[in-house]
Amino acid sequence: MILIADSGATKTHWYFCHEPGDMVMVQTEGINAATMGRDKIHEIVLSAASKAASDVVNEVEAIYFYGAGIVSSEASSVIRDELCLAFPSASLMEFHSDMTGAATALFGNGRGVAAIMGTGSNSCLYENGKIIRNIRPGGFILGDEGSGAALGREFLSDYFKELVPAELAAEFDKEFHVTYPEAVANIYKGDAPSRYLASFAKFIVSHKSHEYVAGLIERNLRNFIERALSRYGCTEAGVVGSLGYALQDELTALGREYGLNFVKFLSSPIHALAAWHTSRPTEQNTPMSSRPSEQNTTMSSRPAEPKTPMSSRPSEARGEI
Repeated sequence: MILIADSGATKTHWYFCHEPGDMVMVQTEGINAATMGRDKIHEIVLSAASKAASDVVNEVEAIYFYGAGIVSSEASSVIRDELCLAFPSASLMEFHSDMTGAATALFGNGRGVAAIMGTGSNSCLYENGKIIRNIRPGGFILGDEGSGAALGREFLSDYFKELVPAELAAEFDKEFHVTYPEAVANIYKGDAPSRYLASFAKFIVSHKSHEYVAGLIERNLRNFIERALSRYGCTEAGVVGSLGYALQDELTALGREYGLNFVKFLSSPIHALAAWHTSRPTEQNTPMSSRPSEQNTTMSSRPAEPKTPMSSRPSEARGEI
């Protein structure tokens, strides 16, 4: 059995697969290897294992983890250690960025501009199974154009500056009761500021027929297209993520202005990734030394040395956005 995990900032999908159609899926909180502490990662991985039946957990032989913050072997080492503890029968593990997962789900061995548009955003030019170019997303402070966090950030800023139309502001206040001190605390001191900002995106998109909201959405999408997607020199594009999926009509229309043809939208990449891996039944037995190298990918056999006790582990994994 193989385990495929796709982890974004908000949630992680864990698919335990024998073959297409024979799968068990569980969902947990999201994992970001670059920004999340080891103890929290430990908690989430154990939650995934506990939600799956013990006989399923004990049959896992190979794990393919696609996640936010997988930018180096150091970033993936904490997750690897926790997966070894939770799934002791796994003899092979691969770690890929969530960007690689999205691009693989969209294009397989083909070519195109792949975009992530969920809580955060990212993009790349992908060809023949490899990321050819990646324009840095920057996170919710320096960038993340086209994301739920960017949309929520602009709306919330307008709300506190009394720039949101009165009737819409009243409806927002009735649903969320957000105070300025609360928002500042969540954004500047909270554990998941990007997730907090993106939590307002559903409300915003549900009012996309409103002139103010339509303009807000269009600016956000244009920023993403102009600052990232249109700069790859490729006309075919695909999108993964709940926000992109909800705004596919708007993206398709705007894309024409920039010569971009959006050919595929996926709310989540996990089903396509499961089909990709289960259609290659011999891959988990392939010697790692013969596998092609890949950007933002680390591979390892399960380490033979005993794991470090939790009490002596550093409290936080370090990485970059």
